[in-house]
Amino acid sequence: MAANMRGLTQFIADIRGARVRELEEKRINKEMANIRKKFKDGNLDGYQKKKYVAKIIFTYILGYKVDVGHMEAVNLISSSKYSEKQIGYLAVTLLMHENSDFLRLVVNSIRKDLDENNEVSNCLALHAIANVGSSEMAEALSEDVHRLLISPTSQTFVKKKAALTLLRLYRKHPTVIPAAEWALRLVSIMDDQDLGVVICVTSLIMALAQDHLDAYAVCYTKAVDRLHRLVIEGEYSATYAYYKVPSPWLQVKLLRLLQYYPPSEDATLRSVLHEVLQTIMNNSAEPSRNVQHNNAQHAVLFEAISLAIHLDTSSPLVGTSAILLARFISSKETNVRYLGLDTMAHLAARADSLEPLKKHQGTIILSLRDKDISVRRRALDLLYSMCDTDNSELIVGELLRYLKVADYALREEMVLKIAILTEKYANSYKWYVDTILQLISAAGDHVGDEVWYRVVQIVTNTEDLQEYAAKVVFEHLKSPSTHESLVKVGGYILGEYGHLIANDTGYSPLEQFQVLHSKSQFCVASTRSLLLSTYIKWVNVFPEIKPQLINIFERYRHVLDAELQQRACEFYSLASRPDDDEVLQNVCEEMPPFPPRVSALIGRLNRKLGDTEDKRTWIHGGKEMNLERHGNSRKATLGPGSSATGTATVTDTADAQDVMSSLAGLNLSSSGDQLDLSRVDVVAPRVAVGPSVEKWFNKLTCSAEGLLYEDVQIQIGIKSKYQGHLGQLAIYLGNKISVPLTSFTSTIHVNDSEALSATFAKIPPNTLVPRTQSQQLLHVECKKVFSSFPILTVSFLAGAHQSISIRLPISVTKFIEGVKLGQADFFERWKVIGGPPREAQAVFPIPLDGTGQLDLVRYRQVVSGNHLEILEDVDPNPSNLVAAGVLHTSVDGKVGCLLRLEPNREAKLCRLTVRSTSEDVAMEVLRLIEKLLRSDCS
Repeated sequence: MAANMRGLTQFIADIRGARVRELEEKRINKEMANIRKKFKDGNLDGYQKKKYVAKIIFTYILGYKVDVGHMEAVNLISSSKYSEKQIGYLAVTLLMHENSDFLRLVVNSIRKDLDENNEVSNCLALHAIANVGSSEMAEALSEDVHRLLISPTSQTFVKKKAALTLLRLYRKHPTVIPAAEWALRLVSIMDDQDLGVVICVTSLIMALAQDHLDAYAVCYTKAVDRLHRLVIEGEYSATYAYYKVPSPWLQVKLLRLLQYYPPSEDATLRSVLHEVLQTIMNNSAEPSRNVQHNNAQHAVLFEAISLAIHLDTSSPLVGTSAILLARFISSKETNVRYLGLDTMAHLAARADSLEPLKKHQGTIILSLRDKDISVRRRALDLLYSMCDTDNSELIVGELLRYLKVADYALREEMVLKIAILTEKYANSYKWYVDTILQLISAAGDHVGDEVWYRVVQIVTNTEDLQEYAAKVVFEHLKSPSTHESLVKVGGYILGEYGHLIANDTGYSPLEQFQVLHSKSQFCVASTRSLLLSTYIKWVNVFPEIKPQLINIFERYRHVLDAELQQRACEFYSLASRPDDDEVLQNVCEEMPPFPPRVSALIGRLNRKLGDTEDKRTWIHGGKEMNLERHGNSRKATLGPGSSATGTATVTDTADAQDVMSSLAGLNLSSSGDQLDLSRVDVVAPRVAVGPSVEKWFNKLTCSAEGLLYEDVQIQIGIKSKYQGHLGQLAIYLGNKISVPLTSFTSTIHVNDSEALSATFAKIPPNTLVPRTQSQQLLHVECKKVFSSFPILTVSFLAGAHQSISIRLPISVTKFIEGVKLGQADFFERWKVIGGPPREAQAVFPIPLDGTGQLDLVRYRQVVSGNHLEILEDVDPNPSNLVAAGVLHTSVDGKVGCLLRLEPNREAKLCRLTVRSTSEDVAMEVLRLIEKLLRSDCS
């Protein structure tokens, strides 16, 4: 750049040649004065503007304040020459902050460059948007950036920059981006041929999907398919093989993306994922001598292990993972040890059994003394997660020993975790008190108020513990140096329960007073206030030391601190009352037990750790804590676009809670009538409608094969067969146009997955070749009675992104098997079943055929098309139809069903009666057949 501008080259040389700062400033001031003069005079051509603005940029980079050149930079952006446009954009991104008024002047120029069919101008504009990223710019240009990303004419490097620009805008201004509206179109780009584009779009989708899980659910299948093509089929160019590992960055992102969603119930997806994860683990079984190859493999492997843990902790893959992790935590490489400990903590947070991890407990404890603090922190997290009732004393003891030499950055977190583990897994209250008092003595300033508040609450609520706690805390107070938190605990416990040990040798009232009062001179005013409350309690129970206590109240009546002075005056007045006065006794009654209250320590720990940009799908602390967190997160999720604000609200509320609430017994749990959003059904897609669509659908409900949907681009046909409670549909997808349908996606929506399961036999192909037909097999299983049809949604790119949702003709009658019965058997069973509620009946008008007669052929076609066996010569009226069948379900077993159809030509009415051993089956069969008889399924 400077080589083409001699003036700039000379200016840089002069600056570098300046021996002292004064000479540098003098040269810069001279140049700035010359530039101001030139800009003021005007009549500069593009080259001169570019040269002077470049000098201004260099001056700014050196750290000098610049107050000139902004308008010239704005004008340069509009230039048609690349070199001038480049300098203009560089100046805008460096000299202007996101709230600058000058930015309003460049929005239209940036939009013009985005609209140009010139990839260089596109990229310069995208750089400016991403670097400045103001709210006003995001609102004005996000649509243009999105259009550039999805445009089929955009170059691959432009698409990459557009995806990352949208990611930057979403992170800064999430409300500006209509994430849910763009979901299907963005996810379709995951099928792009260029892996670089896929990596950038996956990064964008990872950020969007965290806050809009339902809208981006279709990305799950895309991610699994892409992983299968990368790992199993080897579908990638040599450019994206990093030391023989296929695009490790993309693999890591896809594996992480899958962890945002609950494990899929689709057997095909589970099988493909299992194969992918098994292959990744097999490839990484033996380390290579090449460091870069190892790094890439380990990056993918650790994410694959995390996904395997997320999917199913009882899987054989997790057993293999535990063996690999045991090897990694003993590795000589710090990074491998770190990742091994972190992933093992994930396993501990999800596993049903901790036995595989306990085998390596010694190695993990040794990691607490690793030379790298990040490894020590991960070892602490792992020990915290793998602690249970069997190893709690050992782990807590080790943590207490390590606490004395631990880094200051770790101590506060360690204190919280030790306190939580001690309370959660205490085998006896005595061990709990001993451990917590040791913790307070060892940790000192790192002990938060929540810790000693919790001790007080537990001691107060446990009568058998009170005498022991008083003795132990007294012994701790006798040590020469005692931390103030221990003085607070001692003051409270001795004030309430000191009388329980007063008759024991060495614990007399006077000795208690002398030990506690000797610590008061080193305490702050709030602690002294607590000790004054202890003293007034002693006035009531220890009359022998009353004079000394009154003397202390007298002295404190004259201190400057208002709180201390007020307490001393009030307590002095109480203590000076006659001995037979009941006021003192009433005021100093023993504290009642606190209402049951969840510990505030866990909330404090979670707030301390905070959230990261890439939200974890698990937390440290064992399986129970993760299950509780999952339940709370489902209740807190208010749908698309609300996660970010919802999380903030919960956190702010928690921060606002006074820590004393852990003693106040306030019930802060969710109210019982709060909406449980985990039960809210996913909204079904809107199905295609039209006379032809309805006619095709009705025909397929009473036939095994036929056309389901057709338009100018695509044709969908069905061929089905059913046996028992299982069925198989061959779905034929035909591309009728001369260009391929790309990013082709097929998904099935089932309203009640507990009643009906529908899964594809394999992941559908993502491209439909021109003028050809593709077949997809769909396996269905009837578990219970269901009433809604599953919906097939196909989406594809054909110039624009298109999506079609159509009902599949899978009804409960498809799983009925016809039964042949004689006249006597039929009517006997008809009577046994009886009337309502096992009988469903409807009377409705029916059309006659062209000759004015009953269309008996069509009636028979409808009944037999719903898999019921028509019984001949059972009903004496030849116009009536009688049929029987058995519904097969995998959960409810077999359900009998009998039908009687009685058409009346004169009245043009029909009476349909269905009886079944299940009232739900009777109602559903009646509804389906009545609808078909009213319409035309021929």
